[in-house]
Amino acid sequence: MKIKILAFGIIADIVGKSEWTIENIQQTDDLKKHLENLYPRLKSMKYAIAVNLVITSGNFELTDGAILALMPPFSGG
Repeated sequence: MKIKILAFGIIADIVGKSEWTIENIQQTDDLKKHLENLYPRLKSMKYAIAVNLVITSGNFELTDGAILALMPPFSGG
C-alpha cells in the first residue's frame, strides 16, 4: 500500500522535503510513530494530519493511494 505525504511549513523544513511517498503504513498513528522516530523534533510539535483533504482526529485507517497532509499549527491575525 502506498500513500503520498505532503508536508507544510516548519514540518517540511524538519523533514527536508515537502512531498514523498511511503509504503506499508496502515494508520495515522503508525505514520506519526514512524516520522517521529526519523525526525525526533516532531515529537514536541503539535501538528494536524489531513487525509484526502479532511483533517482527522485520533487514529485514522488509511487506504492505498491516500494523500496525507502534515500541517503545523495555524496562526494568523
